[in-house]
Amino acid sequence: MKTIFSMGQLAHNPTHEISDGALQPAVEIPARAEMVRDRILQTGFGAVLEPDDFGMAPLERVHDADYLAFLESFWTRWTNAGRSGEAFPFVWPVRGLRSDPAPDHIDGLLGRFSFDAGTPLGEHTFAAARASANSALTTARLVAGGEQSAFALCRPPGHHAAADYYGGYCFLNNAAIAAQWLRDAGAERVAVLDVDYHHGNGTQSIFYERDDVLFLSIHADPREEYPYFLGHADETGAGAGEGFNANYPLELGADWRIWSAALDAALTRIEGHRPDTLIVSLGLDPYQNDPISKFRLTGEDFTRMGAALGRAGLPTVFVMEGGYAVDALGVNCVNALSGFANA
Repeated sequence: MKTIFSMGQLAHNPTHEISDGALQPAVEIPARAEMVRDRILQTGFGAVLEPDDFGMAPLERVHDADYLAFLESFWTRWTNAGRSGEAFPFVWPVRGLRSDPAPDHIDGLLGRFSFDAGTPLGEHTFAAARASANSALTTARLVAGGEQSAFALCRPPGHHAAADYYGGYCFLNNAAIAAQWLRDAGAERVAVLDVDYHHGNGTQSIFYERDDVLFLSIHADPREEYPYFLGHADETGAGAGEGFNANYPLELGADWRIWSAALDAALTRIEGHRPDTLIVSLGLDPYQNDPISKFRLTGEDFTRMGAALGRAGLPTVFVMEGGYAVDALGVNCVNALSGFANA
């Protein structure tokens, strides 16, 4: 299985985040991708290739133009305002406030285009996010061209980013961008299965009213876990998309027995959708030793996960999402990919 990864994805290098009400050391760091890449090379799992540059057009198919313009111009606006270092929003247009017309001030724009305070923006964030999206797009093109599977080593991750906001360490929604590219390339139906510990709120919101992309997410119950305000079982789609969204929120502490039952249910739904391609948002944070998660999957469980996905028999695009137990990240990732390849 080929892996697509760009060194440009490492340029986004935050030092802090706001978590649990305090300024903490950042956990979404370049070492996450480096550990996975190194494990792939050490085990001889497959080639690691540079992505091609797809330009802005595929991003514009998923993300709003004013949001992309904000990300692209952010650092200039930030420094022109006399600021330096990482940027965090601190005010949002919540209930009773207006988001339109757009503010002129950079602090207002940060609030308008974000949904949490834990995701720092820096000088090289947009370039790294673009490189990450290019990795997903190149991987999608490989699978569309006949590869049974390929892995996009995406970092920064993407599944919390919606059409017009960032958060959860995510800026461009790599899985959604890949799904839309596949549709534009001729795929009649696509399924996106998100196995990250946290709900893929951005991907859900992008496809919520569409019937051509089935979205399914297995995640911690949002009543107890981030992102808190999306990911409940009664969210099944709207309009044309009614019935094409499925959430499987699980109790904190869920182990493989509980988690795999949700996976079985999701795979049954996917089989019924008959997608041309499956995209797996491969979050590795359900791991029992992940520092910000509370599931109890073991390293061997990721092999089982990959094997179950492989038995579905679908052309599959793997897109890396979360996972913050850096020392085990590469092992768990290769376990999942190997399980798939050997199924």
